[in-house]
Amino acid sequence: MPSLAETYDVALLDLDGVVYVGAYAVEHATAALANARAGGMRLAFVTNNAARPPQAVADQLTGLGIPATSAEVVTSAHAAARVLADMLPRGARVLVVGGEGLVDALRERALTPVGDAAAGPAAVVQGFHPDVGWRLLAEGSYAVATGVPWVASNADRTIPTPRGTAPGNGTLVDAVRAATSREPIVAGKPEPPMHREAVLRTNARRPLVVGDRLDTDIEGARRSDVESLLVLSGVTTPEQLVHAKPMQRPTYVAEDLRALAEPAQGLTVRPGLVQCGGFSAAVEDGRVVLRRSVSPDGGARLDGLRAVCGATWAAEDRAERVVDVETALAEAGWISNTPDGP
Repeated sequence: MPSLAETYDVALLDLDGVVYVGAYAVEHATAALANARAGGMRLAFVTNNAARPPQAVADQLTGLGIPATSAEVVTSAHAAARVLADMLPRGARVLVVGGEGLVDALRERALTPVGDAAAGPAAVVQGFHPDVGWRLLAEGSYAVATGVPWVASNADRTIPTPRGTAPGNGTLVDAVRAATSREPIVAGKPEPPMHREAVLRTNARRPLVVGDRLDTDIEGARRSDVESLLVLSGVTTPEQLVHAKPMQRPTYVAEDLRALAEPAQGLTVRPGLVQCGGFSAAVEDGRVVLRRSVSPDGGARLDGLRAVCGATWAAEDRAERVVDVETALAEAGWISNTPDGP
């Protein structure tokens, strides 16, 4: 059977939690992506981060042993710039509440970045950058209050940093929203412009979104009518996947990027798919009951998770209350159900 890398022509890869975590590549990512390329699959690295220019992202990936070019990097700055280019005349001035990533993206679309409201901008674009302060937020607010279009690269309220969680672009957008009582057009995931931009830049005929977040990567894929692979190397836990809302359910699920070399049948997850490999699952009196004929090891462990998802999603779609999935996940080898304490 053909692998995912043979079935789809372009992988639209999220970065943090999928390709790398902090300063390190995710385990198996380097070899898995090299093998996918060797098999003919093209790669695009798709990020909601609008602060860094594509070349900076490409340099980071290359330094981690994943060769990449700036042309393979798609940021929410690209998506925001295209949204603005579709509504503004060539050369129009756009006030930038953000950094060089947005400036470069606007220039690529033949728009003119400016830094203050007195320049008479035809629109405002806002994206995260650590140097954005009160004065720039105020300039953005003055311009937005005039009624010009306002595009936000993304609405992520938080961002991960080596020291912990910090305010993201969504928090800065809130400041302008509070000052103007207006709502921005959002370009980044999960909004459709982000994956639309990635598809246009790669000329993908059958793309596959690969991500670790249900609320951005997977929902963004669903809203763009693109199939998706959730990898469990990032923030999403098995419990969160089992209780995913319909618009946040992936086409496939896997532990990491090695799944690109595997056939789709062993990765598919959907409501009602309750017999997977040596596992079957059913909801009985609100509890997910898992039955198995193989030990929870390797691929069999993933089969158990897929079966639990299939049973739970079908039950929740019928408005049945599911109160216990943890026992089944523990039996499949995903979590420990050993109680805390003595």
